[in-house]
Amino acid sequence: MRQKLQAGVDEAGRGPLAGPVYAAAVILPEDHGVEGLADSKKLSAKQREALFDVICQTAIAWSIAYASVEEIDSINILQASLLAMKRAVEALKPQPHAIVVDGLFCPKVQMPAQAIVKGDSKVAAISAASILAKVARDQEMMRWHALMPQYGFNRHKGYPTAAHLAALHAHGVSRIHRLSYAPIRKLLAPKGDRADEC
Repeated sequence: MRQKLQAGVDEAGRGPLAGPVYAAAVILPEDHGVEGLADSKKLSAKQREALFDVICQTAIAWSIAYASVEEIDSINILQASLLAMKRAVEALKPQPHAIVVDGLFCPKVQMPAQAIVKGDSKVAAISAASILAKVARDQEMMRWHALMPQYGFNRHKGYPTAAHLAALHAHGVSRIHRLSYAPIRKLLAPKGDRADEC
């Protein structure tokens, strides 16, 4: 009997003040044998990068998608995360029979979908998706760091660290900052304008 294909889905980048939100979808074979799968946040960058290649080589199918900063500001971060997930699932070839998603919410897709709280530490395919999404997003932020090194994206990847907030105060808001997020709105409120570095 042919294996029923189930994809694990997860996102990376809901919390940052800058950059897109990424999502990945992964279909693993039942006997995938990939060791070390875990919630991407519990792994080091080197561990994630090593697993990224193993996952891509082992998976029956995988895909990575994102929702832009403009989409985040337009429809809110939850809806943008679900949109990125939907795009990742729809890009899978072959299409899965069902999906399992980390968290509380599922994207609107054609197949049955189940949300699993802390799924990235319970389901191997969700763990794999969390790693692909995190690595892809980190690589994106490194590309932005090369264009705008003054923000230190190589260190904080857009998350609201003290160094990032200090850089925002020093250099203003860039084209990849999320204008709908409270710290950015607060920064823009007195001036009402936006510095575009790139």
